[in-house]
Order: sequence, then C-alpha cells, then structure tokens
Amino acid sequence: MAIEITQILQDFATIMIIAAIMTIISYKLKQPLILGYIGAGIIIGPHTPPFSFISNIEVLNLFAEMGIILLLFTVGMEFPIRNLRKIGKKATVITVAEQIGTLIAGFFVGQALGFSFMDSLFLAVALSVSSTVVILKVLEELKILREEASNLTLGILIIEDIIILSIFALLHSTSVTGNISIMEIVIPIGISIVFIAGVLIIGSRTIPKLVDFVARTNQSDVLVVAVLGLAFGFAYLSNILGISVAVGAFFAGVLIAESKSHAVTSILTTPIRDMFVALFFVSVGALMDIKLIPVFIIPALLLVGVTSIAKFAIVYLTSRYEGFSKLTALQTGIGLSSSRGGEMSLIVAKGGIDIGVVSGFILPIVGTITLISTFLAPYLIRLGLKLGQRAENQGPESVKYETDAETDKNEEKSPQDD
Repeated sequence: MAIEITQILQDFATIMIIAAIMTIISYKLKQPLILGYIGAGIIIGPHTPPFSFISNIEVLNLFAEMGIILLLFTVGMEFPIRNLRKIGKKATVITVAEQIGTLIAGFFVGQALGFSFMDSLFLAVALSVSSTVVILKVLEELKILREEASNLTLGILIIEDIIILSIFALLHSTSVTGNISIMEIVIPIGISIVFIAGVLIIGSRTIPKLVDFVARTNQSDVLVVAVLGLAFGFAYLSNILGISVAVGAFFAGVLIAESKSHAVTSILTTPIRDMFVALFFVSVGALMDIKLIPVFIIPALLLVGVTSIAKFAIVYLTSRYEGFSKLTALQTGIGLSSSRGGEMSLIVAKGGIDIGVVSGFILPIVGTITLISTFLAPYLIRLGLKLGQRAENQGPESVKYETDAETDKNEEKSPQDD
C-alpha cells in the first residue's frame, strides 16, 4: 500500500510540475493554456519515448473524470434556469438537425474511405458530437461564457450528449442482439427527460434553499463540501440512470445558480475545478500516441474537414431559421464545429471495439482526430469571435443575455436617463 501511495504522489507531483512549466510557456507565447496542458500530457505519457514519466495512467483517468464533473458543474452555475428555458426548444431543434446531418456526412466519408458498414456507423456517431470540455474551457478562457452564442452552444452540447448516449445504447443493443427495439430508443430518452424535468421542477424548489441554509453558517469550508457533494451526487445519479456524468454535474450547477449565494460558491469552487480540469487535458495528451498520427492523418483530416463543414453549415442555417442573429449563428456554428472528437467520441469508439463490432483502428483514428481538433479548437473559436464581431459591425447589433449585474446597472441608470 505504501508503494502505491508513493507512486501516486510521484505521478501527481510530476504531472503538476510539468503542466505548470508547459502552461507558463504557453502563456509567454500567448497561446491557449489548453495546449500547454496537452503538451504536458504528451511529454509524460506512456507513448512518448524514451519512457513514461507516470506509472499509473488509471489514476490520471480518474482525476480527468473528476475534472469533467467539476468543469460542467461550475459552468452550470453560470447558466441559471431562465437562460435554459429561453434557448431550450430552439437548441433542441438545432441539435437534432446538426446531429442527423453530421452523422450522414461522417458515414459516407467512412464508406468512401473503404471502411465497413459498422466501422463507418460508429465513426459517424463518434464524430457527430462536439467536445463539451474543450469548447467550454476555450469559451471560459476568452471570457465569453455569458454571451448569447455561448449559452446556445452550451445548450446544444448538453442535448448532444443525451442524444449520443441514446444512439450508442441503441447501437450497442442492436449489435449484440441483432434486433432493433423501439424500447431501446424510448427508454434512454424518457429517462433523460424525466431526470431533467425532475431537476427543473423539484430540484429548483429545494436545492437553492438548502444551499442558502448552508451559506448562512458563514463557514466557507462547510459550503464548499456541501456544493461539491451536490455536484458529485448529481453526477452519480445521472451515471446510475445511464446519462452522462457531465449532464448531472451541469444541472447541479444550474440549481445552485438559483440560490442567493451562487456567486460565493462559484468563487470558492473555481480553484478546485481548475486543478482537475488541468488533469483532464493532461490525460488527453498522455493517452495520445503521436506516432500514429502520420498513419491516420489523411483519413483523420478528411473526416474532420467534412464533418466540421457539415456541422457548421447546419448549425448556422438552423440558428438563423430559429431567429438568432448572424453574430450568434456564426459564433455558435464555428464553436461547435471546431472540436471534432473528444471524451464522448472516445467512449463511443471504445464501446464499439469492446463488443467486437468495430475494427481496432477506429479508436486510434478517433484519438488522432481528437488530438488535432483539440489543438485547433482555440484558434478556430477565436476566429469565430473575430468574424462574428466583424459581422456585428456590418449589421444590426445582436441581442445578448444580460447578467443580473448588468440588469441592475441598467435599472439604476434608467431614472437618470429619463
């Protein structure tokens, strides 16, 4: 036991020291911090010669999963229920349209590359979903999480996770039994709807009051423990129900956003979140075998190019159809199309291999796509921001969601203006 603890401490120290060095280099070069974390992961990972700096990759994966939960939890605290209701229906329409379009595009590219039917199908499903963690981290670094486009992007990402998990459950069942059951489609979607409805109806009446009750103790450590308990509790519940842990953590944050003390909880939990999110991106880099990139670079680039163009076009057109401004539609389209692959994509690809219906090379292809997209995503989202601002300057100003502080400020100014 002592040896295991020593190894874990050694791994943790190595990860943090190299990650700190790489992020400082990224900061000095004015590059996104994500790239520093991924670079650190590549350096210490088992696939980079001459040897691996870490002895237990499973511990790193565990920390990475906690990073996903904490990131989505703190993002949820920036996304109160009123914003969720504003874009819920429109985000659902956009998500369904872009998922179908991207699935079709990815499938036909796979077929054109000579992949089997099941390889093409699982690959298309894996690439139809965007990386929630990557996109949200970039939006946070750019300090635009409260923009209308970011709210719409987040809504679409959450719905994407639910749809993909439902499709994956259907594919898994069909591949194993050979039969298509309507219940395999209805049950996962029904569970997700019931879970979200329960959160919004029952949770919104109890959780905010509970958080405010704890906050009245004026003990910051008690408040941190309580809200983290809620975050991991909701993540555990969603995992038991077969829903992504990210969805459960996100809605825990949404409920806390309804409390009067949500600003304090956000400040207290951010440092903990930052540490585990860093570990997530380090793990992405550590799991990437960069020696495989030259082997799969051509099919990876083709799949990235076609699915990204399809997703951008569909998101932009459906967003405009749903009444969003050119600025919002453009930024949302580029944001969602910037990151092909990611945590959910790797789960789908590995799941297909585990049940024996997908070729072993699919996972390295998805891994290569994830690596390429994660490196490109910060630059593409920044490009979308610049193009959107240029489009805004050439046309009518877009409407953005106001924060509570902005609303109060406007209300204070209005009597003076009169």
